[in-house]
Amino acid sequence: MLKFNVKILIVLLLVCSIGMLFAQSQKTAVMVATKAGVGSYLTDAKGMTLYYFTRDSKGKSVCTNGCTDIWPVFNTDTLTLPSSLKKADFGQITRPDGKKQITFRGYPLYYYSIDKKAGDTNGQGIGNVWFVINPSNFPTGK
Repeated sequence: MLKFNVKILIVLLLVCSIGMLFAQSQKTAVMVATKAGVGSYLTDAKGMTLYYFTRDSKGKSVCTNGCTDIWPVFNTDTLTLPSSLKKADFGQITRPDGKKQITFRGYPLYYYSIDKKAGDTNGQGIGNVWFVINPSNFPTGK
């Protein structure tokens, strides 16, 4: 009888551990993905690609009005990161419309409305001004 209870306890501990790992992964607001032809790039917790706009400047978004219909802003109340990313690289700005937006090394982050599922990178290179962010080679003082 004791061996049976120990087995049940071990199974319950494993289930709880897996559940805790899953819950922690769901809290991660920014992750790094890799894709052939694109390389490494930032995503949100659901794997949706994050982009930057080369016309923005550090701490300032110029994507306003209808632009944000196509390029929705990325914001979260709880920014958690995997150990491969540095918290100091992320910040938050107040946009001209008063809304908050997460930044990477000072540059505002966006989604692309055409991306529908995790791993989509349809916004990469649009107009030669919208790009994914490779955190290992994104300039710190662009």
